[in-house]
Amino acid sequence: MTEYVPPPVDRRLPTEEARDLMALVRELAEREIRPTAAEEEEAGHFPRALFTLLSESGLLSLPYAQEFGGGDQPYEVYLQVLEELAAARLTVGLGVSVHTLACHALAGYGTKEQRAEHLPAMLGGGLLGAYCLSEPAAGSDAAALTTRATRQGDHWTIEGTKAWTTHGGVADFYTVLARTGEGGPHGITAFLVPGDAEGLQAAKPERKMGMKGSPTAQLHFDGVQVPDARRIGEEGQGFSIALSALDSGRLGIAACAIGVAQAALDEALAYTAGRRQFGRPIVDFQGLRFMLADMATQVEAGRALYLSAARLRDAGLPFSKEAAMAKLFCTDTAMRVTTDAVQLLGGYGYTVDFPAERYMREAKVLQIVEGTNQIQRMVIARHLAGPESH
Repeated sequence: MTEYVPPPVDRRLPTEEARDLMALVRELAEREIRPTAAEEEEAGHFPRALFTLLSESGLLSLPYAQEFGGGDQPYEVYLQVLEELAAARLTVGLGVSVHTLACHALAGYGTKEQRAEHLPAMLGGGLLGAYCLSEPAAGSDAAALTTRATRQGDHWTIEGTKAWTTHGGVADFYTVLARTGEGGPHGITAFLVPGDAEGLQAAKPERKMGMKGSPTAQLHFDGVQVPDARRIGEEGQGFSIALSALDSGRLGIAACAIGVAQAALDEALAYTAGRRQFGRPIVDFQGLRFMLADMATQVEAGRALYLSAARLRDAGLPFSKEAAMAKLFCTDTAMRVTTDAVQLLGGYGYTVDFPAERYMREAKVLQIVEGTNQIQRMVIARHLAGPESH
């Protein structure tokens, strides 16, 4: 029997340029990413050279302005690129999303001189970024962060510890949120810190359930000196900068989640079409067909939701509520779909010889990063009913 190969996702792209871009991404994913994904994830290997290739190919700069080396693509297109990359390997798709998040503060709030000096290298010069907001005691309550930056003339000295930093220890630059004033959200400022800054040290990467190829580590700032020229935005503006970045970042996580879910659905389709029991392919059994139908419906619904939010962003309209909804729905979908894929593969789904178990382990973290799904529900509810009364 001929092996069944699910067709690529039928995407509605706005321009011929975007269609050419998607063809490039798919070709690169099939040639450079997918063949070694399982082996490198199991070995915990971070594909640093691959990110250099992505930078050279213009895939680390897609949603940013052309004048600074960006790809000038709408979020509607950028997110579908992320989805394709995450379907091939989540470490890569999520890594591109994190890098884009790390560039957001400078691109959106930096001075013209700062953008001209730093953005071209950040976007297309082979550099890789990371984002430092969370701390050991300030995760969901990010406004309670205690890492402090103290001004001394034209320099700042940063002291403290950041936690859960994707690319921690391998990034070339970090966008760091540090306290420069009073407690709470109004005393926080953003800084662009070089990865090789003296006094900056990464702890041993966390040992994780999934995404073993993507280093996640604490970062210790021990008297790190940063010139005021690397302060992004005004003093005390950092928390609002961080929140605006997270709205966009949540769309990136949503797209990555749908990529993982699509990969799991494709694996389940291929397996059930080829596996024969009781004299016929198991895909012929109604119970399994209904599971596949539900999985496909959830994936399509998630894709439509994140694209709808992206189009609001592209139109310059508010999209914070929709970003939270997309992150919530798409990551919950990824968890359900990958769990069902393991079930459909039976005993083989529980082995590392097939990728379904890896997809399931990877999907779990997407319900946690960039605001847990409980936090997303709080954000959505505030948009619907206003702030909680105290």
